[in-house]
Order: sequence, then structure tokens, then C-alpha cells
Amino acid sequence: MKLAVISDIHGNLLALQAVLADIARQGVDQTVNLGDILSGPLQVAETADLLMTQDFPTIRGNHERQLLALMHKPRDQLDPLTSDGYAATQLSPAHAEWLASLPASMALNDEIWLCHGTPGSDLQYWLETVVPGFEQGQGPGVRAASAAEVAERLGSGVTHPVVLCGHTHVPRVAQCQGPQGPVLIVNPGSVGLQAYGDAHPWPHVVENGAPHARYALLQSDAAGWQVSLRAVPYDHRAQSLAAARNHRPDWAHALATGFMPGRI
Repeated sequence: MKLAVISDIHGNLLALQAVLADIARQGVDQTVNLGDILSGPLQVAETADLLMTQDFPTIRGNHERQLLALMHKPRDQLDPLTSDGYAATQLSPAHAEWLASLPASMALNDEIWLCHGTPGSDLQYWLETVVPGFEQGQGPGVRAASAAEVAERLGSGVTHPVVLCGHTHVPRVAQCQGPQGPVLIVNPGSVGLQAYGDAHPWPHVVENGAPHARYALLQSDAAGWQVSLRAVPYDHRAQSLAAARNHRPDWAHALATGFMPGRI
């Protein structure tokens, strides 16, 4: 079996198109989507329209949950300068119906489980840990999770030998001991946004250091699962300009460079 894994598209249609074109050249058997599909100042409706024509097994992320809550509000109460607020102004009832139909997690088959953050939360980082210190100039405020942290976040409810997650935008592979043996955890990185800042639970930034769109390929054989973390070039400059036109200079810089403003 050869599987393509995409996540955290964030309405970046050009990045998604480039990734799907690359996937088409890989001879995959299936593509799965791990959520955070639309939130952001880019081509929200167009991204939804494209994905709704596909048959990808898809789960929702925290931004789908947040978007659906916002879409019940009058449009004049939405803030288009926020990622979810802008996306909510762009979506139709048909888009909302599609988002509402997506599960929070799912078993793809007997071997593979899909979640957005961790099996227990769509907001929890799995393979990274947020630490204090960013505001004091002590690094980005996030580090790779320890082996003990990775195992703890698996919990006891998922017994599949492969778990696919997203949310942090950082491509990474880790293994831990699960209830029934070793568990391989794969984060494919983000298709659409290679740097961002957040304040939960402490201020921090995530930066991949290059603007390329990210996804993962998994292939099983007699020796186990082979994982390839792929970085695909696309017209990131055009998307940076689009973000700037929509009054999001933070996104414009992140899309152009893979870093947050002030970091390079």
C-alpha cells in the first residue's frame, strides 16, 4: 500500500494544487487529509470546492470546529482580519455542510488511525512541546517532544500500529510503545503555511525555514513502513502577495520565507 498524507492546507489553493500534482506522479493508492483545511486569508472557497470533488478520507481539525461555530454568527460580527473570521466570510452553506460532515478522527483500516492533534485533542501538539521563554528571547518557545511525552499523548484508546497527525505544521516521524506494540506516528507537515505564531499555552512560533508545501508518502512492505517527507515548490510569492492584499502581513512573510516576521 502506498499512501499520501496531506494536512493543514489553510486555504492555500496553489500549494494544494502543487502537492496534488506531485502526488499524482507517485502512483499512490490513496490520499488522506488530516484537517485545518480552510482557515486563513487565501482562497478559502476555491480550496473547499476542489477538495469536495475528491474522495479523500478526510477528518476535521480545530479550525473546522472553530469555523462552524463562527458561521452561526451574523456576518457583521465576524472579524475578517482573523484567519477563521476571514474564512467564515467566504464560505457557503454547502461548504459548511461538508465541514460538518467530517469526523474528528477515524480508522482508515486495521493499521492506520487518523487524528488532527492527538487522539485525545485537536488542539494538543503531539511531536512538539511548547515551553516558556519565547518572550524573553529564549528560542522559539517550542521543542521536539521527548519519547515519554510522545508515548503519554498516544493514550490507551488507539491500538493501530500507525497514527497520522497534523496540527503543528512540522514534518516529523516518531515511534513509541503503544498498548499492543510499537506505534509509528507521522506528521506530514503543512501543505499551506510553513510558519505561524500562537499563544497557547505560552507564546511561541513554529517555523519550517522554507516556503515549500509539505506532505508525506507512506509505503508498506515486508520490512515495515517507509516514510518520505516531501517538500514541493509552488508559487509562494503569489500567495504572499495575496495575504498582504488581505491585510495579513504575518502570513505574507511566513508564506514568502517559512519564518515569522522579525526572525530573519
